[in-house]
Amino acid sequence: MFHRFLSLGVITLFALALSACGHDSRGPMNPAGPGPMGGPGGSATPGIPMGPMGGGMAMTVASEFDYLVQMIPHHVEAIQVATVLQARSPRTEMREFAATIIATQSAEVRQMQAWLAEWYPGRETGVTYRPMMRDISGLTGDVVDRTFLEDMIPHHMMAVMMSQQLINRGLAVHREVNPFAATIRDTQQAEIRMMSLWLRQWFGA
Repeated sequence: MFHRFLSLGVITLFALALSACGHDSRGPMNPAGPGPMGGPGGSATPGIPMGPMGGGMAMTVASEFDYLVQMIPHHVEAIQVATVLQARSPRTEMREFAATIIATQSAEVRQMQAWLAEWYPGRETGVTYRPMMRDISGLTGDVVDRTFLEDMIPHHMMAVMMSQQLINRGLAVHREVNPFAATIRDTQQAEIRMMSLWLRQWFGA
């Protein structure tokens, strides 16, 4: 019952947040290498201290630079957890989904790092990031799949909301960034719908 309320709650939060950002939900959906998930206190990337689960990052995006430096560790966490899922999930769909996350978000991390190096040379890019997702390295079977889905949905929601804020507030300085953010938003919205469907189909949540 707890998980049912959790799933409904995060979906409701997502809808309200997108409304606040001014996004029309009827719209179309469309090398930082992953390391082992360190768990609480582990570090995803050099210069990014990690703390207990649940901190994530600030939802407010203040600038193009702020968007890039916050989205990188957010992506890195998704890559790390997806790497663990790929090795532990009993479902082909989940392993293939994990591979998609790893490939897509690794490429996006490399792109954002390249932009930071080109556009903001010498500027400090380390940010404090606290993991949003639980350590699934000791889980198996249905438990690892359900935990991943329950955690990745709100994790994706954060990326969607940040991307929409960047676009709506006209914060992008370089023309490449708006379409990049829109792709993250649309891709992860579609993945949220897919993960929500799997939660209902497989776990009745």
